[in-house]
Amino acid sequence: MSIAESAPDPGFPCRMKLEIPFPTKRLADIAQKALGVDKELSPLVRRTLSLEDGPDSNDATFLNIQYEATTNRMLRVAVNSFLDSLHLTVEVMEQLDEDVLEQKQG
Repeated sequence: MSIAESAPDPGFPCRMKLEIPFPTKRLADIAQKALGVDKELSPLVRRTLSLEDGPDSNDATFLNIQYEATTNRMLRVAVNSFLDSLHLTVEVMEQLDEDVLEQKQG
């Protein structure tokens, strides 16, 4: 059961869901694996990563990130840090990944 489906935990009242679109399932999977390695440093924050197929029949996939935290401040700090890591991951994909290079050239 994901955080979104579960009953809210009163100890973690601050919640956020991010949906990041990727052009292919492979790129979304790479991002999930790269970003999932780093666990949250604080026990006051919980994060769950999952993949979801896009609404169309194409290969687009969403990387879903669920956050729960004890305070708004802890949530903000954790999400900001995650977004920095996501930005770096996407930059590396843009520079080095063959799928992204093919789309830019095509």
